Amino acid sequence: MTPGFIHPSLLLIGGALLLPFVQGPLRKPYLFLVPFLALSAVLLNLSLAGNYALVQFMDWQLIFGRVDKLSTAFALIMALMALIGTIYGMQVDRATEHMAAWFYAAGSLGTIYCGDYLSLFFFWEMMAFASVFLVWFRRGPQSLAVGYRYLLIHTIGGIILLAGIMLRYKAMGNINFDLMDLAHPQLYTWLIMIGFGLNAAMVPMHSWLPEAYSEASFNGAVFLCAFTTKTAVYTLARSCAGMEILVVLGVLMALYGVIYAVMENDIRKLLAWSIVSQVGYMVAAVGIGSEMAINGAVAHAVAHILYKSLLFMGTGTVLYMTGKTKFTELGGLYAKMPLTFFFTIIGCLSISAAPFFAAYASKSMIISAGFEHHLNWAAWLLMFGATGTFMYNGLKLPYFLFFGTNNCSAETWERAGDPPWNMLIAMTLGATLCILVGTAPGFLYQFLPYSVEYNPHTLYHFMETLQLLGFAALAFFLLKRFVEPVDRICLDIDWLYRQGACVFMWLIKKPLQGADTAWGEAYRVVGLSSLMSLSRFWSWFDWHAIDGVVDGIARSVRGIGGKVRLLQSGQIQLSLYASFALVAILLVTFVSFQLL
Repeated sequence: MTPGFIHPSLLLIGGALLLPFVQGPLRKPYLFLVPFLALSAVLLNLSLAGNYALVQFMDWQLIFGRVDKLSTAFALIMALMALIGTIYGMQVDRATEHMAAWFYAAGSLGTIYCGDYLSLFFFWEMMAFASVFLVWFRRGPQSLAVGYRYLLIHTIGGIILLAGIMLRYKAMGNINFDLMDLAHPQLYTWLIMIGFGLNAAMVPMHSWLPEAYSEASFNGAVFLCAFTTKTAVYTLARSCAGMEILVVLGVLMALYGVIYAVMENDIRKLLAWSIVSQVGYMVAAVGIGSEMAINGAVAHAVAHILYKSLLFMGTGTVLYMTGKTKFTELGGLYAKMPLTFFFTIIGCLSISAAPFFAAYASKSMIISAGFEHHLNWAAWLLMFGATGTFMYNGLKLPYFLFFGTNNCSAETWERAGDPPWNMLIAMTLGATLCILVGTAPGFLYQFLPYSVEYNPHTLYHFMETLQLLGFAALAFFLLKRFVEPVDRICLDIDWLYRQGACVFMWLIKKPLQGADTAWGEAYRVVGLSSLMSLSRFWSWFDWHAIDGVVDGIARSVRGIGGKVRLLQSGQIQLSLYASFALVAILLVTFVSFQLL
């Protein structure tokens, strides 16, 4: 490793490999120590700039440590989230779940620091394979199937990305991970964008996210909400900044996620849909591509990781304490879980971009960049989406979960309560950072890629935000009966994928299987019968012709041998005399004929 640069991924991977050997009272201190060291490594790397950890592999130079403002901002929040998530899940006894989480975080940090596509692809796939275990570890009735589907989709995305990388290498002759030539896009440009976009849950490639995140373990969901989609935003910002189609896709994501979150009955699936919506703001900002937009995308990624992890910790606490995740099976939990309610409210206000909370500065920065870039339609739609975010996340979630009608069974109500101390500490850290980023955005601005001259704490912005939130609150209470939770399954475009799978299975079971059966029957009748007839002929020919000739020669030789054997008396002298006499008779006869 190059002196001066410490790769946090190595610390997480090494810590994960040693974890099974750490037992007893040393386990929890060790769980804190490893991600803390990874965070410390990122902090030590803040003073660096340039390329580090260079490795020569065949004709390529691999860059495992590219340090600049963009990578540093993402690495810092990812390492911090690895620490908070580990603290939150300390009571998990399975070492394998912590190992999967650390490998997952290591894959994300490795992707962020790498400077070439080959090492990027390695860490990219590490993320995919490690994260699927966080779904399986819940061990629910659907977890296994959902995990396999999650892995299948991400494998397909990885293949698309790899194809783009190979085509780019063929065209460019290098594997440098930099901004692509968007003025003259090639096939590899679109393939790489799609490969990254699938992990960002771009519509219509998003269906894996609500399903997988809602089925993950209570601790796994906290990690999942932080790493995959935001790492994808980083790669898009690095390679596709200014790609105009991303503006359209980002706005579509922002609105699409709002629609389905409003209808959702599962609290964690609601939060998963909100990830689709909030990542849409980041994708749109990357598509705008200006300095303010990129700053907004990075700032919103940081804020989103903080408030979304806080929300998943709050709902994960409900799952951990009650075993339930549906509004129709919960309600009225304020009295039983006051601390959980308090932290969840902070997360709800942060995602709603309420004044002095996390997203207040970042979301408005993205919208302002849209207006500044003369993309008024995108800015207005994103502002409308922000109103919807407050309706479902700032109002629906806390109202029906902690207030509203108490739908808890006697067993659920008895089990409900605030969580263990480690979960409270993790939520305290997340809530504190949400407030810090909202009240003192300058703390966040110093880590952004470009210099920032944006002040969100203006009277105009303050009044504008309050008007939007007030309008959303009024709409919610007027339309409350229409958004009341109903125990139903909400299928969006995923229905098409499911129908496509059904059609595929029908093709396999009916036409293709029928054709295979018909071919087998035809082969049996035509091919196999002919082959059997030919075999019978050759069997007859072998028996009667070849074996007959061989056996006939053998019988003839044996008969001649028997006749010769009769001439033998067993006395060698007599045989010699007879032989000589026969030769003498032949000589005399020959000479007599010559004299005549």
